[in-house]
Amino acid sequence: MEIELANAVAAVRDELLGAAARGAGQNLQFKVGPVELEFAVELRVDAKAKAGFKAWVVTAGAEGGAARSRTHTVKLTLTPQNADGTDVMVHGDSNRDEGPGDLSGYVED
Repeated sequence: MEIELANAVAAVRDELLGAAARGAGQNLQFKVGPVELEFAVELRVDAKAKAGFKAWVVTAGAEGGAARSRTHTVKLTLTPQNADGTDVMVHGDSNRDEGPGDLSGYVED
């Protein structure tokens, strides 16, 4: 599977927006601080790209292809903001029980 670097960053943005939307109207708020992302990327010539290159995130399933080409580590630090420049807030419910809740769909046994 090939993932463009721009799409990987967009997926993180979409997840943050989803978390903020899920908590709308809740009492407890968390300010989203800097988000650090680190990717192994492969640069490829792309005639359609303005600079002539495109960065692709190397996934576990692409290890064989990555071995034949050179990969680079790219680390990005993003500070999410709303369109008006204010901080992104992720909300929680101060009335819910303590602890993470039911993680059965997220944690492998």
